[in-house]
Formats: sequence, C-alpha cells, structure tokens
Amino acid sequence: MIHPTRTNLLVLKDKSRSVANSVAILKARKQALIKEFLAATLPFLRSREDIRRTYGRALRELALALGHEGGDGIDSIVKATERDFGIDVIEKSIWGLRYKDILYHEAPLRDPDNRGYDERGTTPHLEEGAALFEKLLESMLHIAEYESKLKRLGEEILRTTRRTKVLEEVVLPGLKDRIKTISQRLGEREREAFYRLKRAKSMLPVKGPHG
Repeated sequence: MIHPTRTNLLVLKDKSRSVANSVAILKARKQALIKEFLAATLPFLRSREDIRRTYGRALRELALALGHEGGDGIDSIVKATERDFGIDVIEKSIWGLRYKDILYHEAPLRDPDNRGYDERGTTPHLEEGAALFEKLLESMLHIAEYESKLKRLGEEILRTTRRTKVLEEVVLPGLKDRIKTISQRLGEREREAFYRLKRAKSMLPVKGPHG
C-alpha cells in the first residue's frame, strides 16, 4: 500500500496520465496496422486466385505442347532456357515493425526473344505455356512477400491488442483506485485536522474587552 501523501498522489496521477497516453498511442498504432493488414490482404487473395487460374492454364498448354513438340524437344528447350534466377531476402520496416521481403534481380516474366531459343520453330502452345509458368513464378514470389508481411502484421496487431487491454482494463483502473483511496484518506485527514483546530480554538479562554 502506498503511503497516503500528496506527493504520492501527484506521482500516481502522473502515472495515470502516462498510461492513458500510452493506451491512446497503442490504439492509434493498432488502427494503422489494421489498415496496412487490410491493404495487403486484397492483393494477397488476388495473387492466390491468379496462381490457381494460371496453373491450370499452364498445365493445359504444356500438355498441348508435349503433344506437338514431344518430351525430348521440351527437355532440350528447358535446358536452353535455364537461368540463374537470383533472389535476396531483405528486411523492411513498417510502423517500426520488421518483416522479410523478397528482392529478385531479374523479372520472372521474359519476352519470347529473351528465352534463349528460336520461337519460330515451336508451337504457340509452348510459348503460351512458358509465359504462363513464368507468370506463375512471379505470382508465387508475390505470395511469399505478402505472407511474410501479413504474418508479422497479424502478430503485432494481436500483441498490441493484448497490451492495450492490460493497460486499459488492469493497470489504469488500479491506478485510479489508488488515487481515489489516497484522495479519500487525505480528505479525512484534512477534516480531522480542521475539527481538531476548531476544537482547540473553542477551548481557549475568552479574553475580556480589557484583556
């Protein structure tokens, strides 16, 4: 129990104001994080849907290309189009929250002229299939970016919510209760002092007009 003094009362009031300010800051941070989370959610869902559609189309075009080019022909083209696709995992920050992002040095989707073989000797199905699989790679990289960001945002939103709840529902009410208790005790002391002073004055002898 904190000793009921005016100094301690002032200290508790300062702490209460500080906690209230912290709650307001945490709530503002939570709203900002939720806004970022929602902004990243829609592209994430779109990327997942794009992958589903693209993968189905790519498989169909590959099957048609295999029928025309044959397995050996496709294998030779695959070897000719191999490349070192460099990817770096970098760290980014948003509202002080760090998360992993992906940086690739070369765009996944290439022009037909840059794939390393003569497209005039192949069928349109092969060209379409190659483009779709490269687009699929691009979408999967985007998915990886969004997943990392969404995961960190979700974790931080939950953590901020828990901290806000503890401060708002436990710490702040506790401080207010102690402030109320000390204020009541100080008030009681002041009244007791006033009554004692009043009683002491009433017990003093009354002097006459000539002293």
